[in-house]
Amino acid sequence: MHFNEMPFEDAIPVEGYGPGMFRIAGQVHQGAVLLCGAKVVPWGGYTDRDSLLELKGQIDFIIIGTGPDMTHLPKEFREVFEAAEIGLEPMATPTAARTYNVLASEGRRVAVALLPV
Repeated sequence: MHFNEMPFEDAIPVEGYGPGMFRIAGQVHQGAVLLCGAKVVPWGGYTDRDSLLELKGQIDFIIIGTGPDMTHLPKEFREVFEAAEIGLEPMATPTAARTYNVLASEGRRVAVALLPV
């Protein structure tokens, strides 16, 4: 899947995705990824909480792409972020990528953690 081009100043968009991969800033990334501003790094999934907790104060909330379908976040995962007062918005990965692109193009303080489809 490819997305329409949108203006980005301080962030990089998700340009596309496919089975097990994402295209971001012209590069293919295998597996789960975390995007925040101009930074893209591998993400270890629900057990990798530290990389998301480090974003506190830099973002208003984190969009979580839960894979091909929207699923509930694991209770233990969700509770860690509730205690840290970091908002999470789970949605299917395709929807999460599109939502992140729109919000990032508007200059919003948002990050996205995406599990592959």
